[in-house]
Amino acid sequence: MSERATLFQTLMTDLNLGKTVQSIIGGVLCDGTGDPITLEDPYTQTTLAVYPDCGADLAAQACEAAALAQVGWAKGTSAARRGEIMQDIATAVKAHVEPLAKMEALIAGKPIRDCRVEVAKVIEMFRYYAGWADKLHGEVIPVPSGHLNYTLREPLGVVFQITPWNAPIFTAGWQIAPAIATGNGVVIKPSELTPVTTVALVKIAEDAGLPKGLVNVLCGFGPTTGQAATQHKAVRKVIFVGSPETGRRVAVAAAQALKPTVLELGGKSANIVFGDANLKHAALGAQAAIFSGAGQSCVAGSRLLVHKSVHAELLDMIATGMNSIKLGDPMDDTTEIGPISNARQFAHVTGMIKGAQGEGANVRTRSELPNTGFFVPPTILAGLNNASTAAQTEIFGPVATAIPFEDEEEAIAIANDTNFGLAGAVWTADLGRAHRMSSAVRAGTFWINSYKAIHVSSPFGGSLNSGFGRSSGTDALMEYTSPKSVWLDSGVTPKIAFGYVS
Repeated sequence: MSERATLFQTLMTDLNLGKTVQSIIGGVLCDGTGDPITLEDPYTQTTLAVYPDCGADLAAQACEAAALAQVGWAKGTSAARRGEIMQDIATAVKAHVEPLAKMEALIAGKPIRDCRVEVAKVIEMFRYYAGWADKLHGEVIPVPSGHLNYTLREPLGVVFQITPWNAPIFTAGWQIAPAIATGNGVVIKPSELTPVTTVALVKIAEDAGLPKGLVNVLCGFGPTTGQAATQHKAVRKVIFVGSPETGRRVAVAAAQALKPTVLELGGKSANIVFGDANLKHAALGAQAAIFSGAGQSCVAGSRLLVHKSVHAELLDMIATGMNSIKLGDPMDDTTEIGPISNARQFAHVTGMIKGAQGEGANVRTRSELPNTGFFVPPTILAGLNNASTAAQTEIFGPVATAIPFEDEEEAIAIANDTNFGLAGAVWTADLGRAHRMSSAVRAGTFWINSYKAIHVSSPFGGSLNSGFGRSSGTDALMEYTSPKSVWLDSGVTPKIAFGYVS
């Protein structure tokens, strides 16, 4: 057994997960029955574990377990008590920050320091939505018919959530917390490449008081396990975080079963720098926007739009800075960028860079790389226009396409010339311009003189190929509930009148 495989086993023990990767259904760890799935360490490129695909039968059991537990959670547990349990879950996760962060770093290839931050954010998510559990209510509507009309917001029932490999535990908390705060049961399928921290999170939550079966984790493939859960009659809504290509397939499968979806998909976000910006600040922001997390972020600032007057200067600053970024072992506290998370994505990113060279790109990068791992160096592609493949296709790696612009109008036109609509940013000293840009650029999230600031209390989502619906803030509470309108007749004898029933 390799050193990393030994570490994997140690962390499995620390997290009380047994010796192999298992789904958790009805509070019980279960072996799958399907084809084998290999977990690979993206740094050493060695096998950490092999486990079987969950399969359709276990997916059905998970949906049934969630449906059964959801009734007691929504009807038999007060909203205030649900909030208390969620606070207890947050406290329990806080006691497991280090093993969770280490497991995330090992399997996903994210620097350990980033993983600690993401586990802390999961704690924050449960605390935030715990506070909302007993504050979600309807309203009284003064209808003209004389009825007493009021609304209720009711949980949907069981929701099915699919989360990606780039931020496994973060997206697990991001989805689970608002769903259970509003009284729903959950079946969640993390990426088959990074399932362990989601299972661990649910196991910790159950140990802290979450009813067994309320949240079930399926470890398996999308076409088998995921498809079965999507079609199950207990599932009322499907939430997907991932690529536009897979999101389309998920949405079609859900639509065939007449189930709504929330899609949190990709982006090709424009990071816009004007000549009056603080260039040092903008250069550091641009590096964080695209290089952090090895660029494996849906909101990454992958299109760097720079005013012609400072284009060359800013690119020189970024190129100088990226040579000092430390690439290395994700388990090392000093590592700033880890490897690409898996072999398939590594092939995609390196293929996109080669394609850009073929289109005439001037590639600015660094030659020094670790001796092992799926590493792609921080890279700037210059000399391409916005119609290029690199500017229009989500690369999902540490690669920015730098495009010059002449004025505000051209910057807006370039920013909106994409099939995505997730995020964007502007760097300028002119606050009037900043607000004009934030209004004109098509994006669900827009930053002014900063990048990548998000919080569970603020809505997040996009449009077009970036998806639809919102997955945080109070907007997420609306996604996980359904309004019911209740009418009370104030008259003694019911009668039928034109336009309404009384």
